[in-house]
Amino acid sequence: MKSFGGNILFLDRSDINTDEIIPAKYLTEITKTALKPFLLEDLILEGFDPAVDINGKQVIVTRANFGCGSSREHAPWALEVNGIYVVIAENFARIFRQNMYNCGMCAIELKTETIDHLFNIYNGISASVDIDLDRGLLTFSGGGKVETVEFQMAPFDLELIKAGGWVEYADSKY
Repeated sequence: MKSFGGNILFLDRSDINTDEIIPAKYLTEITKTALKPFLLEDLILEGFDPAVDINGKQVIVTRANFGCGSSREHAPWALEVNGIYVVIAENFARIFRQNMYNCGMCAIELKTETIDHLFNIYNGISASVDIDLDRGLLTFSGGGKVETVEFQMAPFDLELIKAGGWVEYADSKY
């Protein structure tokens, strides 16, 4: 199982689509590793520089409808190869969300009010989150503050994550 939690990259925008996560021009690459330098290359967000801001981050906290647009496994792969195994958002595009679980990664949904609160308290400072999948707890820390937030996940999605993804889950069951 992957290690979940770590330093947070805040992306303060809704509707970040799969073309912004990994531009379509890189979909001809045949390895996940080849996608690494291009993660969020086309994301236009004031103050965001992917060449600087992604390094050392393991978790993304963002707004609504993350992963909308074209359905492709490349979007979670580009996150994965950069060591980002968790995205926390208000909600996700359905196919992107399932692709995250199929890759053994976490797509955690929180209420809008909770996401707003996290942005208000932790955005702009060095912040991190510890994740307890079994208990459904996120522990955020930064700027001398620590707080715990509960989340829910469907049991089958949790099984996929713990197995390492759909292929590993199927190998263990069939």
